[in-house]
Amino acid sequence: MKPWEENVRRVIPYTPGEQPDRPNIIKLNTNENPYPPAPGVTKVLKELDGDSLRRYPNPGAETLVQALADYYGVSKEQVFVGVGSDDVLAMSFLTFFNSGKPILFPDITYSFYDVWADLFRIPYECPPLDEEFRIRTEDYLRDCGGIVIPNPNAPTGLEKNLEELEEIIRKNPGVIVIIDEAYIDFGGTSALSLLPKYENLLVVQTFSKSRSLAGMRIGYAIGNEKLIKYLNDVKYSFNSYTMSAAALVAGVEAVRDDTYFRETLQKIINTRERTKKELHRLGFSFPDSGSNFIFATHRSCPAEELFEALKQADIYVRYFRKPGIDNYLRISIGTEEQMDELIRFLEHYLGEHL
Repeated sequence: MKPWEENVRRVIPYTPGEQPDRPNIIKLNTNENPYPPAPGVTKVLKELDGDSLRRYPNPGAETLVQALADYYGVSKEQVFVGVGSDDVLAMSFLTFFNSGKPILFPDITYSFYDVWADLFRIPYECPPLDEEFRIRTEDYLRDCGGIVIPNPNAPTGLEKNLEELEEIIRKNPGVIVIIDEAYIDFGGTSALSLLPKYENLLVVQTFSKSRSLAGMRIGYAIGNEKLIKYLNDVKYSFNSYTMSAAALVAGVEAVRDDTYFRETLQKIINTRERTKKELHRLGFSFPDSGSNFIFATHRSCPAEELFEALKQADIYVRYFRKPGIDNYLRISIGTEEQMDELIRFLEHYLGEHL
């Protein structure tokens, strides 16, 4: 090792899902929305004045913050925006988890949590899910430095009910509890209704899944005014201009078109429920997902074998080589046509190989 390497901060990075750019593939591996964003988004992007891009965007992202505040019925001082929910969550880890005590999040969950904890030198413990992949409330009712609950959880898709979440928040008044709601719009119940009761609650959401804007990188947090001020203090000490001009106008339009938003969500939910029935018919089992993906295992065909076979057919799903879930595939919900093609392939493959 070179002398200068001794003081390099080294971490094991997060591994994102593959992003193949070949035409005519079926991409069901990163939980992207299969439908385009609201029509107004395309319109404002086409009309964006190129000359405006020579100037810095509004550092407070005020138009987007106000649109979100109006949509959720909170004050603009309760809203924080960032470059995707990953940015918002990372900033939250850096801001709130500094007690030296371990923070808590599940052992099977979004695999960026432990990366941020390692990066920022935050101790952490990962209570195991139960045998049905559920988060156990009792594991989070103890002394700690903070809590992160993904709801619904990924990659399982399981939602924790609001009463259990409230118990965790209520019994941990001395630390910040983050509820990561990246998938809440696909049929879940948000913890936003608990905000007036608990000053230690921070709810984080994203435009990447339900609002079809993964490519724009927009995330946000809603909490009490004091929490948001602390987040902004750290943000402005790190990067004052986090949101691009294009992201700001696109985000506002996505929030404004609630009718399109609801219609798209319902299409995905309907396709998800139909796909569950088809997968059951083919011998798969899975937790009852409330998200835009299904976490499935087959009764006799190994997940890794299916993953490779699907990939050869240009159908991309997600496979995790991690103990406890290494015989499962996470399958994002695509269009009706994409899911039909997936089912046809599985019927043929399983019929030929079993």
